[in-house]
Amino acid sequence: MKRLPLAGLTVVSLEQAVAAPFATRQLADLGARVIKIERDTGDFARGYDSRVEGMASYFVWLNRSKESVVLDLKSTAGLDALTTLVSRADIFVQNLAPGAVDRLGLGGEQALALNPRLIHTSISGYGHGGEYEDKKAYDLLIQCEAGLLSVTGTPEAPAKVGISIADISAGMYAYSGILTALLQRSATGLGDVIEVSMLEALGEWMGQPYFYAEFGGTQQPRSGASHATIAPYGPVETSEAPVFFGIQNEREWVRFCSQVLGDDEIARDLRFVDNSSRVANRAALDEEIRRAFSRLRTEEALARLDRAGIANAALRDMQQFSAHPQLAARDRWRDVDSPVGPLRSLIPPVTSRESGFRMDAVPALGEHTEAVLAELATLASR
Repeated sequence: MKRLPLAGLTVVSLEQAVAAPFATRQLADLGARVIKIERDTGDFARGYDSRVEGMASYFVWLNRSKESVVLDLKSTAGLDALTTLVSRADIFVQNLAPGAVDRLGLGGEQALALNPRLIHTSISGYGHGGEYEDKKAYDLLIQCEAGLLSVTGTPEAPAKVGISIADISAGMYAYSGILTALLQRSATGLGDVIEVSMLEALGEWMGQPYFYAEFGGTQQPRSGASHATIAPYGPVETSEAPVFFGIQNEREWVRFCSQVLGDDEIARDLRFVDNSSRVANRAALDEEIRRAFSRLRTEEALARLDRAGIANAALRDMQQFSAHPQLAARDRWRDVDSPVGPLRSLIPPVTSRESGFRMDAVPALGEHTEAVLAELATLASR
């Protein structure tokens, strides 16, 4: 069995919803012990839906391999237990409302005074300081504030991204920040205080639209499923269904015209001679492409694109993604235990020759409370 690179590390997490649980699940995948602190009603993501045999799809996705411990943090006993856990942990992660963790006496400097090797990680909507510090932040709202909706959707209407992309981006930066802090601690012996805001995390991912607008004078348009600044790049209807493809350079464009459209003259048309020209004349370009593809069945259109070496894809729904032949060929699915039985899940996306991963059960609410409190009592008696 391959080594779990984070085995032996303990994470205590005051987490809810998506951002922090996403970060800590990555740590759990790599072998860290993640103790998830929940209120008696549980992480509210447990109630987002009931699509997975009565469990929430969000919770199942984000919380495998964790220990669920219910603590009443308004009680002396509950707060003492949390403080003891943090004082012995390697990593503490929290995404409570601004100021809440400080009121518990476990803000960054407070916690490192207890445990100088601790990596204290906070995820918030807008970060510490500034007039937005206390403003509520949900994924869609951060998508708005970061400008994502201004470039996503159709010319007529903006559209949110269909996944929790602001939460995920913040969770990924928290995860990578924690790994960086672990490397730093191995050299210095000291912990760290890490802060990630959803606005800044998603803002990093908005870098290309920012530079395009800031220095180009105008914002790139919303373009539906087509690329806003590259053409052709997006969907086209065959006689049966849409297919998607993208042209990345002029060599591909010439080959596309010759081998897919069957018309060398289109490549020499001055309206389409380079990418900027094609974007400027997108309506005329789309009409030429539609005319050729409308005579093709989907299978033939994809085959022509493949033969010409043009990147392409079929439009899959989630059922078709679940049955994707490439995922099956690469053996990417495993069953994960849960209170409702085994659940088919994707393995972590990073494949390593030397390092392994684990995919333990999704916990029931409070499943590990007694065991963890008994462990604390045993340590206290020594």
